[in-house]
Amino acid sequence: MDRIENLLKELTEALGTSGFEGEVFDIMKGRLAKVAKIEKDRLGSLIAQLDTGKDSPRVMLTAHMDEVGFMVSHFTGRYIKFNTLGGWWPPRMIGLPVKIRGARGDVIGVVSSKSPFHMEEKERKEIPKSKDLYIDVGLTGNKTPDSLGIRPGDPVVPYFPFTQLMDEKTYMAKAWDDRVGCAMVIEAMTKLSRLKLPNSVYGVGTVQEEVGIRGAVTSGSRIDPDVCLVLEVNIAQDIPGSPEGATEKLGEGVSICVYDATLIPNARLRDLVVKAAKEKKIPYHFSAIPYGGTDGGKVHLNKFGVPTIVVGVPARYIHSAAGILQRKDFDAAVKLVVEVVKRLDAKTVKGLV
Repeated sequence: MDRIENLLKELTEALGTSGFEGEVFDIMKGRLAKVAKIEKDRLGSLIAQLDTGKDSPRVMLTAHMDEVGFMVSHFTGRYIKFNTLGGWWPPRMIGLPVKIRGARGDVIGVVSSKSPFHMEEKERKEIPKSKDLYIDVGLTGNKTPDSLGIRPGDPVVPYFPFTQLMDEKTYMAKAWDDRVGCAMVIEAMTKLSRLKLPNSVYGVGTVQEEVGIRGAVTSGSRIDPDVCLVLEVNIAQDIPGSPEGATEKLGEGVSICVYDATLIPNARLRDLVVKAAKEKKIPYHFSAIPYGGTDGGKVHLNKFGVPTIVVGVPARYIHSAAGILQRKDFDAAVKLVVEVVKRLDAKTVKGLV
């Protein structure tokens, strides 16, 4: 594996549900401390500031560190009940290998349901509810999960390794949402640190995005940015059942999001991003998602408003155990972010509003 693949492996295999992002924080800090000043806000978000010699305009590059997962709620005998952290579709959960971070270390188990062999026909046709599912860690007899050091409140994540597929530049892993954005922050900040820039640049890893876009509020308040680029996954729509004519496909370059349920991007910033992509021959496509949201949904409302846009990498099967994306799209996204930041001087930023 090359340097980027090792970074993606390290980030995606880390445990980091909402409220438990410390492992991801440490990875980002270890990489960014070489090029930036690091601090942590009171909610736990990482803020890395480049020493550009400029105080303004302030450019915020943000990605969230948390992933969708679960939290132990209570025990039913030898089995573990849980709450979901983030958006899950229950059929994707059944049979999911998981890792529980307990007091004595990690415990491996599987999300399970009532056996379909014990269901009536009508019951088998119904979509299961998460409240009816449980985690089995292989206990027998009178043993209970607390004997393994598992407690209510412990975090649980899918147990799935970073994998290079037959096309070696196509990767499968958990937590692309939004560890690919975290990797983009690291790579873009590293590249920008070598340049003379007309602005002040902050790279941010936020917490608790999946449960209400919370870290974006505190970090946005701390930085008070003049412009924000949200670095995210985008929902690839090149699979069976996707809308006809959808452009969000693996291998088609950067996703420039023009709409989601929490953010209508600044139109002039959108045009600037598109112009940079065209001039540098960076492949891109537009994305419009009528549901969901990102850190941009909160940052763009900071104080008097912040011109904001989402730049994404298309990925298949987000909010599941194993998503798929392509390296060429990641590389294109990082290149575009760097090109846009280079153009955000005081005059340009003032002209966005």
